[in-house]
Order: sequence, then C-alpha cells, then structure tokens
Amino acid sequence: MKRPERLNAILDLLAESTQVEVEDIVNKLEVSPATARRDLDHLAAQRLLTRTRGGATSETVAYDLPKRYSKDQQAAKKRAIAHAASGLIPRGAVIGLCGGTTSTAIASVLATRRDLMEPSNKPTLTVVTNAINIASQLAVRPNIKIMVTGGILSPRSYELVGPYATSILQQVALDFAFVGVNGLDPEIGPTVNDEGEAAVNSLLARRAGQAYIVADSSKIGVRSFATMSGYTFGNLITDDGITVEQRQEFEARGTNVILAPPVEE
Repeated sequence: MKRPERLNAILDLLAESTQVEVEDIVNKLEVSPATARRDLDHLAAQRLLTRTRGGATSETVAYDLPKRYSKDQQAAKKRAIAHAASGLIPRGAVIGLCGGTTSTAIASVLATRRDLMEPSNKPTLTVVTNAINIASQLAVRPNIKIMVTGGILSPRSYELVGPYATSILQQVALDFAFVGVNGLDPEIGPTVNDEGEAAVNSLLARRAGQAYIVADSSKIGVRSFATMSGYTFGNLITDDGITVEQRQEFEARGTNVILAPPVEE
C-alpha cells in the first residue's frame, strides 16, 4: 500500500472512532510499527489528528482555530446539513466552498466518502476554496484536487479575501457552490460579518451552475453587517429547526428550501 493510501486509511479509521492505536494500524494495514508512527507524525504535522502516546486522536485543531470552530452548539445540525450537501455532489464534480463551520463540516463529510477515495486517473472531486483550513483538511486526499484562491487572510475565519481572491474566482466555472453565512433573512437574503467575505462569497455563488446557502436554523431571522450583493438567493439547505412560517416566507420569495434529516451519531 502506497503512503497516500495509508494516510487515507488511517483517517478512515479515525472517522470510525475518535482514536486509533499504532497496534491497530499495524494489524489492519499490515505495516511496521515504525511506518505507522511516521504516518501518524505526518498527519499530526498537517493538523489532521493529535498524536497521543501509542496512537492518535481525532480531537485535533479546535484550540488553534477561531473560537467559532470550537464548542459549536449547532454541530449536530451542521453535520446533518453537510450530509445533505454531500448527497447533491456527484463524483467528478467541481465545487466551491467558502469558509465557516458549516462549510468545514461539508469538507469533513467529503473527506470520508469512500467513492471519492477509489483509485482514479483523474480527480474524483475538484474543490475550489478561499478557506485555508478546508484546503489543509482535504490536502491528504490524493484523489481530490484542491484549488486555493489568493488573497489576504482573515484571522477570524481563515478565509482569503480581497482582489486576488476575486481575480482567481473570475477564472473558474463551478458545478456547485456551498456558501455559509452568519445571518439569513427572507427579505435581504444572506449576510456575513465582513464585507470582504461577503464579496468573495457572492462571486463564488455566481460562478456556480447551482449555488446553495448552507445555514443552520439558528441563523434564520438574523441580520449581519454585509449583504451578498449581486447574488440571487435561490437555494437553502437547513435543518428541521426552521419553522413552517419561516419556510413559507422563503418559498414565497422563490427560494427552494431543502431540509436536512438528522444524522445518527
């Protein structure tokens, strides 16, 4: 088994449990203990796991990420949204992911999709993103092609913004785009906290054949600082916490609302 395949297999083992031991890797992947330890060290350097004595845990970079990435009270809802979004993405698609916790959840689901890990002479998925944490998260998946925009890094969100980011996005064509937001109002549409992020999010959505706002129900009715001007808000993936009245108001304005079913833990 080649090293990229081993790294994928180790991440798959972590996806099944919160921890893995060197002995588990030795037995299941038929490698030496030294090889298993080197692979774990490599993944730890990529911040895809945390090394422990004798193995590793998937409880990884939450302490290094902005506060909104840790202790997320809506995590279960965002996982459900992520699975619903993943179900829309066929093998071979070109997708855009902005930053944010829900987009990061989508990346996590895609990273464990077995059909995307099957050997292929061409990318099984192409991801265009302005979020460096998402690019890092998917970097060890050899079948997934990653394109990162340029730009100025926002330390609050790990997103690249500014004219370099927009210049790159103007040169790509996406099949799907998934855009996270800080607020979502039926009247003024999606909003975020930063005007630079809003501009990149809007352009990402406009470059896609199909664009989806991904927002848990706690964001509905909230208005943040910056609107996504130029983007016609047509699709929303949210959780079953949305009220009947809220859904009807979105649909009356032409928005297709997709309810993500809960995901078993």
